[in-house]
Parts: sequence; structure tokens; C-alpha cells
Amino acid sequence: EYIRNFIMSKLETNTIDTVSGTSNLIIGGANNTGSTTIKTNNTDAVTIDNSQNLKFNSGFGSVATGYAVRAWVNFDGTGTPSISASGNVSSITDNGVGEFGINFTTAMPDTNYVCTAQTVLGNENPTATPNTTSQSNFRARTTAGTNVDRTTNQAIIVR
Repeated sequence: EYIRNFIMSKLETNTIDTVSGTSNLIIGGANNTGSTTIKTNNTDAVTIDNSQNLKFNSGFGSVATGYAVRAWVNFDGTGTPSISASGNVSSITDNGVGEFGINFTTAMPDTNYVCTAQTVLGNENPTATPNTTSQSNFRARTTAGTNVDRTTNQAIIVR
């Protein structure tokens, strides 16, 4: 009887105090039409709102929507382009001197993403711009505006 009352009280307040073991924990489900919040030290730490926005407090004092890096890449653009390290980037297409296509493993939902670019030399003028949902353009150029292949090229795509 005590255990049943304890479980019922937890279900009524939608609170889980402790989770242990190797089973999956599903929070929310078909009947959850509101937001889901995870607290630490009785302070909101992470919230998923009813629009499925992930909000978190990462030491900034409040829980706010986080905008994630959807793709990133570090690649060598000399000769045949080769990826040194990446996330959500399947390959680099060589479109000519200093011109590359960054191909995404998982496409963006639309072309309203933002790109930033960097090359090994900080005094250059590289650019990265949205192209399609599956590829971003990358251009490595000198400050004089001449396209150039560089050994270290980096891009970050945020949406």
C-alpha cells in the first residue's frame, strides 16, 4: 500500500526523483503537451518546450534556447581536398582554385543557415555561404581577392 501511494504521488506531480539502471527513460510521451524540464539543485537546467526547442542554462544564469552547430569541418584544400576532422560533413567537392563545396551528411531543413569560414592565415578573406540544403559554398581568397588553395580551411554551419 505504501509503495502504491508513493508511486501515485509521483505520477500526480509529474516528478521523478531518481533514475538508475540500464533501462531507457522516456520523459513526456503521447500525453505530454507542455514542456519538459530537468532540474539540478532545484534550479531549471534543461527544458524542451512544446515547440521542441531545446533550452538550457550553461552557466549564464537562465534557461534560453540554444542554437546548435549543425555542421563543422577542418579540411586540406590543396590537391585533392581531404577532411581532417568534421561533424555532419560527408565530403568536400573541389570546384576550382580556392572554391569548395561542403557536403552535409544530413541535410539542413532549409537554406536559412549561417556559415563562417577561416583559413590557416588570419589575414585572408575566406567566405562560406549557404548553397542548398545539402551543400554550403566555401571560398578561400587572399585580401587582394585572389582565390587560393590552403592546407587548413575551417567552416562552421549554425541553424
